Amino acid sequence: MELTNEQRIASNSGSFYPAQCGAVKSYIKDFTKNSDSITNPKLLKSSPRAIISPHAGYVYSGFTANAAHSALANAKPKRVIVIGPSHHIYFEGISTIFTNKFETPCGDILCDLEYLEKLQNRFNFTYSEIAHYREHSTETQFPFIKHYNPQAKVIELIYGKISWHEIAEIINFAFSDEETAIVISSDLSHFHSLSKANIIDMVCLKAIENADLNLLDQGCEACGITGIKAVIDVANNLKLKTGILDYRTSADASGDESRVVGYAGAVVY
Repeated sequence: MELTNEQRIASNSGSFYPAQCGAVKSYIKDFTKNSDSITNPKLLKSSPRAIISPHAGYVYSGFTANAAHSALANAKPKRVIVIGPSHHIYFEGISTIFTNKFETPCGDILCDLEYLEKLQNRFNFTYSEIAHYREHSTETQFPFIKHYNPQAKVIELIYGKISWHEIAEIINFAFSDEETAIVISSDLSHFHSLSKANIIDMVCLKAIENADLNLLDQGCEACGITGIKAVIDVANNLKLKTGILDYRTSADASGDESRVVGYAGAVVY
């Protein structure tokens, strides 16, 4: 094993989420204070093996992501594997980063290098420096993990062009260890009117709720649909339950209903 970076720098702090720890904690405090408005608050008591969490700026999707990560806190995982799509560079396969630690505004998170080496030997990941330096789909999850699961180590997996079957193999292998949790990072539809977004997103929500892989191909526009398909497949195979914690759109924060982005928080338990 050879380190690719000493530290995975938080290049999106100050844009997607605050650069100061106090401001991050203030967001989380406000989200938690208003948790009675979560779509399905009963699922906050679940103990998930995996969550689906959005990755836009915290002002837009942070409430929904917070709901998912607060549920994941019940599981108290030893490690969390964060899986997200690449937004900034095209490549084939899955990229990972061998680093000592991940920077967050509230302190570093250690990388589980020992477990990552086990995954690397089995799945032969690649490494794209640009992908890991710039990618927000994974990085936006780290401050929530630091807050809700400070005991956990993290592994970052960013995927490019790849079959969901290949990601499912990784999740299935990871689930053989009860102390490993998965975060699937994904937003839903992008830049439709609110009414159209609600219709499109309902396909995704019903598919996740019912663990229906076929329905995901009938109009769901999630940017992380590859990861969603993978975790749904594993849930079906292992007879795990799935549920939607929260759904909303950017219009809830901005008031602009002309071009919205959809966000869902879900649990696999």
